[in-house]
Amino acid sequence: MSVEFALCLLTLFTLAAIGTPVAYSIILGALVYLLAAGQDIALAGEQIVQGLYNSFVLLAVPLFIVAANIMNAGTISERLLQFCVAAVGRFRGGLGHVNVVASLIFSGMSGSAVADAAGIGKIIIDMMTKSGHYTRGYAAAITAASATIGPIIPPSIPMVLYALISQTSIGYLFLAGIVPGLLMGVVLMAMNYAISKSRDFAFEEPVPLSELPRHTVNAFPALLMPAILLYGIYGGVTTPTEAAAVAAAYALVLSALFYRALTIRNFYAILVESARSSAAVGLVIGGALILNYVVASENIPNMLAGALVGLDVSPIVFLLGVNLLLLLLGCLLDATTIILVILPLFIPSCRELGIDLVHFGVVAVVNCMIGLITPPYGILLFVINAVTRIPLVEIIREVWLFLLVLILALLILIFVPGVTLWLPRQFGYVG
Repeated sequence: MSVEFALCLLTLFTLAAIGTPVAYSIILGALVYLLAAGQDIALAGEQIVQGLYNSFVLLAVPLFIVAANIMNAGTISERLLQFCVAAVGRFRGGLGHVNVVASLIFSGMSGSAVADAAGIGKIIIDMMTKSGHYTRGYAAAITAASATIGPIIPPSIPMVLYALISQTSIGYLFLAGIVPGLLMGVVLMAMNYAISKSRDFAFEEPVPLSELPRHTVNAFPALLMPAILLYGIYGGVTTPTEAAAVAAAYALVLSALFYRALTIRNFYAILVESARSSAAVGLVIGGALILNYVVASENIPNMLAGALVGLDVSPIVFLLGVNLLLLLLGCLLDATTIILVILPLFIPSCRELGIDLVHFGVVAVVNCMIGLITPPYGILLFVINAVTRIPLVEIIREVWLFLLVLILALLILIFVPGVTLWLPRQFGYVG
């Protein structure tokens, strides 16, 4: 490691430790490297411009953010919840199951765990606490855990970012996320049922089955969005970026014209909030592009790959080691930073060891989502605390069991690649 790179890391970690936003810490650390190495500081701007110019796929990120915010602003979330209550609310731990199923459905529209938790999550937490059957901490914990499914089932903003750094197909990544997302939903519902039975949670008042068709019809236009997205991408009608634009347009038409739940004032507020969220992601992307240049200049990925090959590490041991590291980093860093800054270090090693990059990407994104509910940093815990005012200590006390079953699902994905790759292979993937 050169002195210049050591200064870069020292600057980055020192700034992050004193509370500087991660994006600014990365950018300033990279600039320190350029100055110490005597390189033109204009290289920073050049790397950002080249990275963005060559990455048309990044346009999908703000478009998916707009689509998610429109979904949250209209009555779409409430209609989806009514459908879920009618479908699964009658079982033991009913509203907990509703929480997970709603996240599974909403994940096909937003691609963002934070959008899921802040939008539909707040509504279901209110429903669970008002029912009198669940504590505030339990309602918040299962909401945070189920929101992690959002970026696994397509569309997925983290997978778009992973496609950027790995040059893998977004279409196959999206397909590969469907079965793992469903697996996460199953293990969370199983844990919810076990806890509900052990604590003797009361049954909810069931919605008559005769009303299920009505609730299905009310939610059907919203339920169509994932199907439209997947058909557009896999039917060859749209690129993933164009599919994101279609998703935003469909959400707008649905909220404004079909459900008549969106005003001009609300729409303006949505665009402003979406711009802020996109800018926050953009800052991290810009910093990562500069830092990736620094890392490439130091030849660190190739050195790491060569060291691993020299040690004769098996692919499964490598995957377990990387995932353990990502779980630890997930306690401190957000998912965007991990995907854009940390994962590029391991991609050459994956190629050397013959690890499928689509499988690796899905496993890494699932890992990053688990990090969103891992104390002490777990951003979803803070998001739910902010929108509901439920104390963090109550949420953290209840989230551990859900965290454990999600790690169990992660281990299944690591040891059984076929769970991830089965669906892409049905559509011709041969990676």
